[in-house]
Amino acid sequence: MNWLLVAAGAVIGAPLRYLTDRVVQSRHDTVFPWGTFVVNVTGCLVLGLLTGAVSAGEAGRHLQLLLGTGLCGALTTYSTFSYETLRLTETGAGLYAAANAVGSVVAGLGAAFAGVLVAGAVWA
Repeated sequence: MNWLLVAAGAVIGAPLRYLTDRVVQSRHDTVFPWGTFVVNVTGCLVLGLLTGAVSAGEAGRHLQLLLGTGLCGALTTYSTFSYETLRLTETGAGLYAAANAVGSVVAGLGAAFAGVLVAGAVWA
């Protein structure tokens, strides 16, 4: 049963990641990987909200598997983030690579913490 929840979340998360990446990137005329940045930060926010809901006793293990492991696992992408950062460095866009690395970590952690705080405020 657990693997079905993970798979169901991934069925939604993977195409959502691809489509969001394409839409966001098509609106920016830059080498910076905005699409990957947006999906990763969004996934961190969703996971923070879910973590806060679980901590408050408002969400259970099944929702964690569906949304946390399945949806967020397929939506976010550390491998693409790493690859794009490496490619930026290799093509001489070192400042973009540094901005992507630092910005992704800072924004991702900020979004996760914000999600936990919002969930805590809602279910306090």
